[in-house]
Amino acid sequence: MATVVLFHSVHGLRPAVHAAAERLRAAGHTVHVPDLYEGRTAETVEQGRDIKDAIGTDELLRRGVAAAAPYSADGLVYAGFSLGGSVAQNLALADRHARGLLLLHGTSDLPEDAAVDDLPVQLHVADPDPFESHDWLNAWYLRMTRAGADVEVYRYAGAGHLYTDPDLDDHDAEAADATWRTALGFLADLDG
Repeated sequence: MATVVLFHSVHGLRPAVHAAAERLRAAGHTVHVPDLYEGRTAETVEQGRDIKDAIGTDELLRRGVAAAAPYSADGLVYAGFSLGGSVAQNLALADRHARGLLLLHGTSDLPEDAAVDDLPVQLHVADPDPFESHDWLNAWYLRMTRAGADVEVYRYAGAGHLYTDPDLDDHDAEAADATWRTALGFLADLDG
C-alpha cells in the first residue's frame, strides 16, 4: 500500500481533510496530514488567503518539505486539496523518490526545467473551475506531460471548486464519490 502525504486547502486542516485521510487509511494506505497553518483554519477563501499570505509561499513549501522529509526516501505519494495540491505538486516534482501525485481541485505552475521519470499524476477538478480555467489546465497538462509525467485528468461538470468538502457550499456528493473511487483505484495501481 502507498504512503501518502495529504496537504490541506487554503481553508486549513479542516474535518474534511481528516475524513479523506481516514478514507485512504481504510483502504490500507498510510496517510500523513501535515498542518501547514499550525492550527489556524478559515471559514472563507478570503480568510484562508490572508493566512496563506501572512505565512508566505516559501514558508508553506518549507513546512511541506519538513513534513514529507521523514518519509520521502521510501517513496511518497504526494496529494493535496487546491492550495495543498500546489504544494504537493511542487514537492513531488522535486522528489526523485516520489511514487505518485494526486491533485484534488488544484495545480501549480511548473518550472521550465521540470523533469520526472513517468511520474503517475491524477488530477480531479470541477468543470468549469473558477481557479483552474480550461486554458490553464490545457497548458498545465502539456507542460506536465512534456516534463515526463503520466497524467490523467478528471473533470466534474457543475461541481463547485472544493466539491469533496461536505462542509462547504461547493460540495457535490456525486462528484466526490466518483473522485474517491477513481483516486483509490489510482493508489491501488501504484502497488501493481
